[in-house]
Amino acid sequence: MTDQTCDIRPISPADLVHQFEDLCGLLRDCVQEGAAIGFLAAITQEEAERFWRRDIGAALASGERVLLGAYLGRRLVGTVQVILAMPQNQPHRAEIAKMMVHPQSRRRRVGHALMDRALAEARSAGRTLVTLDTRTGDVSELFYDSVGFQKAGVIPDYAYDPDGQTLHGTTLMYRAV
Repeated sequence: MTDQTCDIRPISPADLVHQFEDLCGLLRDCVQEGAAIGFLAAITQEEAERFWRRDIGAALASGERVLLGAYLGRRLVGTVQVILAMPQNQPHRAEIAKMMVHPQSRRRRVGHALMDRALAEARSAGRTLVTLDTRTGDVSELFYDSVGFQKAGVIPDYAYDPDGQTLHGTTLMYRAV
């Protein structure tokens, strides 16, 4: 793949329907390559469809979260979610969730472009603090550190790796926006 500018844009509920197969493929490919984003490597097409339709579709429609897509040309190569629905006593906070960059598109600054736009979305929504959690010791932890997130702490044995056999810790991180 040649170097291209990465285009980041919101994915609306209507866009979700039109890009459904690409979104399901991205999710499955990332999980099968080891991404610790809440699924096991044996994720089925049905599970991926249910996630995008039920979990994400409803949250987008209600405005509880923003879904951003990263495109190289016409190809969807990454997504990130900004969760805006927070408890009543945390209206100043947003959460970054399910950041995915297709394995073939990594090391092309797609993650940086997604994070820059996600932080801008949080600021635009009036948020001043952004939080996330990531697998302890993972390359993603180094990435989040490189874009200004600070470690708040580690919870050991938080979740299983995608192999369903090995428990890993999660690192809680935060940054001001």
